[in-house]
Amino acid sequence: MIATAGQRPRLVIGVSGATGAVYAVRLLERCRESGCETHLVVTPAGVLNVHHEVGLDRKGLERLADVAYSPADVGAAIASGSFATEAMVVAPCSMKTLAAVAHGLSDNLLTRAADVTLKERRRLVLMVRETPFNLAHLRNMTAVTEMGGIIFPPLPAFYLKPKSIDELVDDTVERVLALIGINAAAPRSWTGL
Repeated sequence: MIATAGQRPRLVIGVSGATGAVYAVRLLERCRESGCETHLVVTPAGVLNVHHEVGLDRKGLERLADVAYSPADVGAAIASGSFATEAMVVAPCSMKTLAAVAHGLSDNLLTRAADVTLKERRRLVLMVRETPFNLAHLRNMTAVTEMGGIIFPPLPAFYLKPKSIDELVDDTVERVLALIGINAAAPRSWTGL
């Protein structure tokens, strides 16, 4: 972790135009509950999905973060490696955003922040949302993995016997928080048969 004693862990959260906006909302909520400082960037397509799937507009989603940026603001703090963060999570991550990250396009603040995360050797988690995958998707996932990123499709853990969609979402979000090193993460573990 980059945070020193007395500092809150600082995370970048990206939201792109794929289904699964509930993951972004719950991730932001859990980060707040866990004492993390969140820096949010949402693409226009991400805003459309958030509105359609969970009924929030851009301002409503931005209120869940400590700091929010326009995707056009390529001069924002999160566009520089000198702005220290623990990790970045893109939840959900569209195939367009995956492709931009895989090829280093940095065509908006979200993809620039992801590029910075990779170049600084920080943890980047892409919660990719698409099925079935075509060969371009798989190659882009391989490229990001080879660069040090983590491909994390939000697949439910049915062996935990979830009783609701909220529980499925919570389990996935807790696994992501644990993966990026947030001490307050509380993923449920498999304990054997």
